[in-house]
Amino acid sequence: MIDACTSYTKAIIVNNPNNPSGDIYSEDFIREMVAFCEKKGIWLIMDDIYHKLIYDDATWYPGYRYTDKDVDESKIVVVNGISKLYAMTGFRIGWVTGPKKLVQTMNTVQGHGSSCPPAISQAAAVGAMNGLQSNVENLRVKLENLRNVMVTELNGFDGLRVFKPKGALYCLVDFRAYSNNSDELAQFLLDKVMVVTVPGKGFGVEGYLRLSFCKTVKEIMEGVARIKWALDTNSPNEIFINDRKMVRDWV
Repeated sequence: MIDACTSYTKAIIVNNPNNPSGDIYSEDFIREMVAFCEKKGIWLIMDDIYHKLIYDDATWYPGYRYTDKDVDESKIVVVNGISKLYAMTGFRIGWVTGPKKLVQTMNTVQGHGSSCPPAISQAAAVGAMNGLQSNVENLRVKLENLRNVMVTELNGFDGLRVFKPKGALYCLVDFRAYSNNSDELAQFLLDKVMVVTVPGKGFGVEGYLRLSFCKTVKEIMEGVARIKWALDTNSPNEIFINDRKMVRDWV
């Protein structure tokens, strides 16, 4: 739980570090969480940024479906944006749905911290949301295929525990067979084989690394191959990276 600075009320952010597999939260879990928060008067913040980028026939369960209160009476706050759904990360446009008074207060606080987003970004966001939505499904299918490639490549790597995500753009992989320090491991892979990963420590799962599959098939396969070469002592002693011969001298 975190304290809201202005009102000192409590808020729960639905984020479970004990579930690194990338599974979609079940309908029962969402229903029970909404009921609990509404009953206790706790603010429930739900991040729906990936709500249509889900795989394997998974289902998205919007929080407002499970309350009999209207938006202004509910304790549910939903955040979303265009960055993931429309592959428009650099435009930095998002929104929040919640009680009117709360949103007005958020606007006041936001207004003193940053200026408004550029007009061209706002116009691009409107165009994306009002345009052909088939592009969203095309992106989803492409990402699902790329996820499958990454999972297949990682499963051929001894010592890893690989969880097949059902949404978003990342695999959160258990590397504890090689290191329990995800910060050090991420830096090692960057230094030795020029592969960027995100330490799992920041997500509450030390020893894990987050790997993005929002790349090409070639880049995914090469990236996993580099990681394997750096960590697997059974790999050849040399490898070429961008026409540069690398020698493993740390084993």
